[in-house]
Amino acid sequence: MRTGFFSSLVFALLTSASIAAIAAPLASPEAQKPPLASVAAQAPATSAKVDLNDADAATLQKELAGVGEAKAKAIVAHRETNGPFASVDELLEVKGIGKAILDRNRDRLEVN
Repeated sequence: MRTGFFSSLVFALLTSASIAAIAAPLASPEAQKPPLASVAAQAPATSAKVDLNDADAATLQKELAGVGEAKAKAIVAHRETNGPFASVDELLEVKGIGKAILDRNRDRLEVN
């Protein structure tokens, strides 16, 4: 008899808890969005393009997607060996740089 009473009590408690959880108001979407000031602070500070003829290997590695230390050094070595880049498309001549990497970074690159 006590087991049946205890089971009924636990069932009632769990039912009321689940109803309360379902009926609880959801957080508004505005409460979940970070304030605009913090979003601006998280955005990259550099909006300027990277000049292929002036940037060093560390800058190329940091600013370009898919370009690590080896590819950045290869870009600098190519520039030192063959002279300055005449266009962004000449980056395809560098070993390890393919069309996908160039297309991913085209809007971040310039040649002066």
